[in-house]
Amino acid sequence: MVLIDDTLLDKICEEAKESPRLRMNYNLHKSLDSGAQKLLNALQPGSVFPIHRHNHTAETYIVLRGSIRVFLYEDDGSLLSEHLLDPCDGNYGLEIPVGRFHSLEVLDRNTVIFEAKEGPYTPLLPEDILDSQKK
Repeated sequence: MVLIDDTLLDKICEEAKESPRLRMNYNLHKSLDSGAQKLLNALQPGSVFPIHRHNHTAETYIVLRGSIRVFLYEDDGSLLSEHLLDPCDGNYGLEIPVGRFHSLEVLDRNTVIFEAKEGPYTPLLPEDILDSQKK
């Protein structure tokens, strides 16, 4: 059993502050081969998220603490839409469709999101990162 409370969120937020990537995962799934990838992701402003897609699964974000802005893109890199997720404003999360390019911006210190995707874990390929396609 894992209790998701302020103690756990505070712990992973502190780890995110110390991480060069300014974020830290706390996996709730047992292995990268699990059929569902469920995790808490503690995020700090300045963490960089390349525009990317997941061709095998949708991805769900639910904000537990703080706020993020999620950007959805067309395949050509043009902005399709942006969504402010802030539970204080009643906007808790969204599901990103399979194959949709997306990125996010962290707006508040110590933001934590719950993420879920179908497994097993598959690393992004160069064609799944929009910036790498233009090089």
